[in-house]
Amino acid sequence: MKEQDTLNTLKGVGDKSTALFSKCHLYTLGDLMEHYPRYYTRFPAPVSFSELKEGESAAVIASVHSRMTIKRTRRLKVCVMKIKDDTAIREIAWFNMPFLANVFHVNQKFVFMGEVVRKNGVLTFQHPKYYTLEEYAQLQNTYQPVYSLTEGLTNRFFCKCVAQLRPLFQQKLEYLDADYRREQGLMSLSDAFENIHFPLNEESIIEARRRLVYHEFFRFFHYMDSLKEETARQPNSHVIADSNKSRELLSHLPYKLTNAQMRTLQEIMTDLKGPYVMNRLVQGDVGSGKTIVAVLALVAVAEAGFQGALMAPTEVLANQHYETICELTRPLGIRCCLLTGSIKGAEKKECCRRIAEQDVDIVIGTQALIQENVNYARLALVITDEQHRFGVRQRERFLQKGNHPHVLVMSATPIPRTLAMMLYGDMDISVMNELPANRLPIKNCVVGQNYRPAAFRFMNTEIEKGHQVYVICPMVGESETTEAENVMDYSEKLSLALPNARIATLHGRMKEEEKNSIMTAFAKGETDILVSTTVIEVGINVPNATFMLIENAERFGLAGLHQLRGRVGRGEAQSYCVFMYGKDSDKIRERLEVLNQSNDGFEIAREDLKMRGPGDFFGIRQSGEMDFKLADIYQDASIMTLAHQHFQELKESGVDFCAYPDLKWQPEQTLAI
Repeated sequence: MKEQDTLNTLKGVGDKSTALFSKCHLYTLGDLMEHYPRYYTRFPAPVSFSELKEGESAAVIASVHSRMTIKRTRRLKVCVMKIKDDTAIREIAWFNMPFLANVFHVNQKFVFMGEVVRKNGVLTFQHPKYYTLEEYAQLQNTYQPVYSLTEGLTNRFFCKCVAQLRPLFQQKLEYLDADYRREQGLMSLSDAFENIHFPLNEESIIEARRRLVYHEFFRFFHYMDSLKEETARQPNSHVIADSNKSRELLSHLPYKLTNAQMRTLQEIMTDLKGPYVMNRLVQGDVGSGKTIVAVLALVAVAEAGFQGALMAPTEVLANQHYETICELTRPLGIRCCLLTGSIKGAEKKECCRRIAEQDVDIVIGTQALIQENVNYARLALVITDEQHRFGVRQRERFLQKGNHPHVLVMSATPIPRTLAMMLYGDMDISVMNELPANRLPIKNCVVGQNYRPAAFRFMNTEIEKGHQVYVICPMVGESETTEAENVMDYSEKLSLALPNARIATLHGRMKEEEKNSIMTAFAKGETDILVSTTVIEVGINVPNATFMLIENAERFGLAGLHQLRGRVGRGEAQSYCVFMYGKDSDKIRERLEVLNQSNDGFEIAREDLKMRGPGDFFGIRQSGEMDFKLADIYQDASIMTLAHQHFQELKESGVDFCAYPDLKWQPEQTLAI
């Protein structure tokens, strides 16, 4: 058994399972090893109904008191049943699970486990998990991993597959000295893989994660170091002089650039005419006006007789960039074209011809810009928008499209400068930390679920004003393992509460064409409310959207919440964001209060770093900056610093990293799009 072996070498994995695994981008045993649990289910000791506390997860041993009845709504089948213990009788409910009527029989005893909710003034369960007494006795006080999977793959089957990999865990070749590991509190790689998938307790999970996070950062720095050597500072073969057309465009803008925009533009223009190829990161908070700075640079490149390319993470954003740039540059005589995955046949062929024959000056698109059949005549500037949504391999492929073109990377991820210097060590950094003068600060509030009716009324008020609304849910559909709002059921709630509103749903399981269609319709004002998962975090610019409600806000990291909030406040009207928590605690409210008090992404990132603790990765989902599988650049800043320092020390001492296959970074397997 080797890590590069395909998954069908595992017992029980056939063609059907292999196809399902591939939907999760899992192809080899090594891929399976590094598909880490999303979280762990803890099985507490059962209590009585009289001991339940609202908002907590609990288990109760109870007998079935009545047969199940099924109530039907327009979209839901509500399955209701009464259960009792020695202290009370309670009504519990499931949604769209009518088959349970054949599972439960009067007087049978089960353990019911789930989040405690208040219904009709009493504490009970909604959509609880259920176990026989024997099953629960085996699970009690254990930590069961829960993985992110596709429909058709069950968590139980996945765990059985991972269990077959345990011999591979012990084959991990250690590259850290035992004394160093002891000094820094790092377990071995083999123990880390064992404990992340099969933990004994919470402490073993935390220690395993710490080592695997260190491993991800160390491996990343090793890859970036090799990449830096390959792309050492090159002489500038595309010297771009001061641009008259850029100045003309600047003078005709209906607004004045901020000081931060002017400073960044000057740094870019200095690079373009300097002795070396530009390699610059522009960090600008959401709404800081990075796009116009990029356009001014593209205009300068076009005027000098070269080509520029702008790559966006989604088709909707690429289309919006294309329309904006065409409108700005058409009076200047600059030719633009759009190239995305949905452009096919003769239209695509014609676009590629124009690019190859320099019949176009600026090319805007998605990853289609780096396909093999796209050849540029005189590519001098490459711009990637929302850099954290692209893998390192994509950036490298883009560079191969020209003869050492200038590189401009734009990111709205607010990374503190010290961390950015490690992550983007081969780049110069510009920071845009001002918002345009016409933008009003977003008004925020942090509330519990009892505020939801008021939030719905406020939504309706905004819609009546002609504005649009986002609702963000952490889940696509109902889950057997997670108590949280989901997109599908929430749309039903909204349609009942706001029957006149035009509501659309959006989530990552949809096909790309369907997602693009829904986002485009929302951008055009054809729908009032978009109920979505975090797929809207980047890739859509709707200035008319003025209200956002984020459900179960405690399930997201502060950086991810700030990115989501950046979808509103993009026009001149006052915008609002409501962070609604599903679980209430002083710690949750304190953390979310950071967002309530500030709209500054860099300030939020600093506060986030201060507040994080070693166990905070439980139940807090980050937005996946840099496409790490476990590591989070905010939460794990101290581990990242440690890995960076040690990598530099080992490199200077002449360690042969090639001897350790586990250090091979494979960014093409972790692309976010």
